[in-house]
Amino acid sequence: MPDQRDAVLIEQAKIQRMRLGSALLYGHIGERRTINDHAKRLMGTIVIAAVACAACVGVSFVSQLLSERAETSSTVQTPSTVPTPTGAQTP
Repeated sequence: MPDQRDAVLIEQAKIQRMRLGSALLYGHIGERRTINDHAKRLMGTIVIAAVACAACVGVSFVSQLLSERAETSSTVQTPSTVPTPTGAQTP
């Protein structure tokens, strides 16, 4: 009988030390992170990644649009009237 009581006492002391150690490392049990906190972080990260991707696509689209406009404005305009072999001009 005395051996069992000693074993129980030693086990309780071990558990108490583990609890105190984890409280020292991670803080009070109410202050520790929960699964909801991690889910909020995950959703926030996904939203930030989506915004960053949308910004990259928008910048790419605008730069392509501006380069196409610059290309079309720099090309030589064709004349509106083209001379015909008979010498008459067509509208």
